[in-house]
Amino acid sequence: MIWDCVPVTITPRAGAVALALGATLGAGVFTGFAPAAAVAGPWFLPGLVLAAVAALCCAFSTADQHRAYPDAPGGYAYIRNQLGPWPARIGAGAHLVGRAGMAAALAGMFGAYVVPEHRLPAAVGLIAVTAGLGAAGVRWSTRLSVAAVAVVLGVLTLVVLVCFSVAPPENPVTPPVGVEGPVGVEGAVGAGGAPGFDGVMGAALLLFAVFVGFERVTAPRRGDQEFSARVLHVAVPVAIGVALLVAGAVGAAVLRQLGPARLALSPAPLRDALIVADGRWLLPVLSVGAAVAAVSSLFFVLASARRTLVGLTETGDLPAIRAAWPLDVVSAALAIGAVVALPPATALAVGACGTAFYYGFTNASARVLLQEDRTWPMRTACLGLGLSVLLAMSAPADALVITGVALALGTGLLALGRARQAVVVKAGRR
Repeated sequence: MIWDCVPVTITPRAGAVALALGATLGAGVFTGFAPAAAVAGPWFLPGLVLAAVAALCCAFSTADQHRAYPDAPGGYAYIRNQLGPWPARIGAGAHLVGRAGMAAALAGMFGAYVVPEHRLPAAVGLIAVTAGLGAAGVRWSTRLSVAAVAVVLGVLTLVVLVCFSVAPPENPVTPPVGVEGPVGVEGAVGAGGAPGFDGVMGAALLLFAVFVGFERVTAPRRGDQEFSARVLHVAVPVAIGVALLVAGAVGAAVLRQLGPARLALSPAPLRDALIVADGRWLLPVLSVGAAVAAVSSLFFVLASARRTLVGLTETGDLPAIRAAWPLDVVSAALAIGAVVALPPATALAVGACGTAFYYGFTNASARVLLQEDRTWPMRTACLGLGLSVLLAMSAPADALVITGVALALGTGLLALGRARQAVVVKAGRR
């Protein structure tokens, strides 16, 4: 079953842009600026540009690999075909950690903006309902993505206009001494000083979450609409460029109204900025926009995790499962575990860190593609590899530790599953 409700003709390029934006405009735009301000103060905006460049390179790599292996189930299979089973298992573990973190961040965003009095139950309920719809065969169509993107962009435009139409109050430059930001950063930026390279890179990693929905069009799953290289050569830069412009405008707007210190402490920056700008009347509209953005992005995130699980079962790294729904249960369980265990800002950092590690492997495998399989220069994969590693290693310390431990456990379990499968096969031959 496919949701399809807008009776208009959509060109392939416009459809690709809408699908990418529908999977992109989510937790990064609605909540990512608070932890970014905690590590970089007002200098998080340059980090946003760096994150966009990294995302563009990663999008090029996934598009080329999908063109070379059109029937492969996602980045895990690309890495396995080009680099071998062990890098693929590590990449799959990183991808699942990243998807779980991003799903938890989206669900936490939904709770913070839509049901702030019951954030955790609302977050868990959203994941359960979305996973259930995915297991039932519901897909987020191009036409529905156009409608969702129109709603989200309209709401974000209103937020920006209100924030820039009202003079901001006097805001402190730095957080009060001893007060921690959303990711546990204390005194991230000194009074009147710049955060330095580490702070900007940390903000870039957190804001990388703004752009990570591009695989919805560069590497669509089986049964989804495919796009030619000619279409993607236009649609990918346009989608990431639009996401950059929108996120930059929203980031500048909330920074103007809240200042870096108050922004760093805000669980829902757009809501707090509207309240400061005398835009309380817009809060119900903002809740609708946040809900649409959360559901639209969460559909892609859970489907992406399931796709990696499908690839793992097809290659024997996970036991083969005849029914499709258990994989949806696994992806939802990972996301719900992250929601319960991690605060939303930490979940966002873990999601961005795991995703950056995954794209490090994806870019590394794209570097060794044959020339005839390329539509983008090899240097984009090299730059994407370097930026992905730098971004991942710039994550807040707690998020980096959580990602590393989860990655080690996930890779170990995949290796164990492969070994058990080999034992079963060997015993069956006897």
